[in-house]
Amino acid sequence: MQSEVRPLKRVLLRHARDAFESNDAISAQWRGLNYLDEPDFDEACREYDAFADLLERLGTEIDWMIGDGSGLDSMYVRDASIVADGGAILCSMGKGARAAEPQAQARTFRELGTPVLGTIEPPGTIEGGDVAWLDDQTLAVGRGYRTNDDGIAQLRRLLPDVELVRVPLPHFRGPGDVFHLMSILSPLAEDLLLVYSPLMPVPFRELLVDRGFGLVEVPEDEFDSQGCNVLTVAPRVAVAVEGNPETRRRMEAAGVEVHAFVGREISLKGCGGPTCLTRPLHRS
Repeated sequence: MQSEVRPLKRVLLRHARDAFESNDAISAQWRGLNYLDEPDFDEACREYDAFADLLERLGTEIDWMIGDGSGLDSMYVRDASIVADGGAILCSMGKGARAAEPQAQARTFRELGTPVLGTIEPPGTIEGGDVAWLDDQTLAVGRGYRTNDDGIAQLRRLLPDVELVRVPLPHFRGPGDVFHLMSILSPLAEDLLLVYSPLMPVPFRELLVDRGFGLVEVPEDEFDSQGCNVLTVAPRVAVAVEGNPETRRRMEAAGVEVHAFVGREISLKGCGGPTCLTRPLHRS
């Protein structure tokens, strides 16, 4: 599991139907969670059905989270946990409104028989969107508003044999924004990354180049529409939100097979692409 690019065999999802609950629940929460606009419940459910169907057609088995009433953001299941070869690590959320999500996932992990390797405890914070495997022994961790130094130190203790690369993240649009390390980086293959370089720290970008990664650059006008947030389901096979044609052209020019889904309600309004929507549990 210490990979973002090996063939994806099992994934944990939380359907929009269970996270959003109803249009009334959406209306009560979306502004406080900094969504760009109010999602439509019925359309979100249709989009999510198509997204899940796409993953299954690409060979991925789905495990479902249900219940728990954790709110709209619980659909973005990547953030509440990290998965390593030894099991899951429960996160401590930097966004206070999401505090209940790690324990909800812990209950699901128990039901699935997935071992829990450890838990990040307050005052440490870390969110799964700030964590990306560069290879099976190297984990990049973004230090920003959602992930603090204490959380990173706890993660180091839980993964003593893994090289942790600390990546200082920019202030950008401030602490209320939905911004993670994986907002600017998505692995596409063992030697290929999709990146948004204008927000990438120079030392980190230099490290990636020095380690031999090819970089596919996301254009500025496709960054806000989740152009840099793609889910790799096998080396050079990626799932992306529909509507970023230049990013898609650049990925395809680099030999990446791209499968797009409509994500206006489930991705664009909540600023969470297919990586955010998924918690991979097993890659072959």
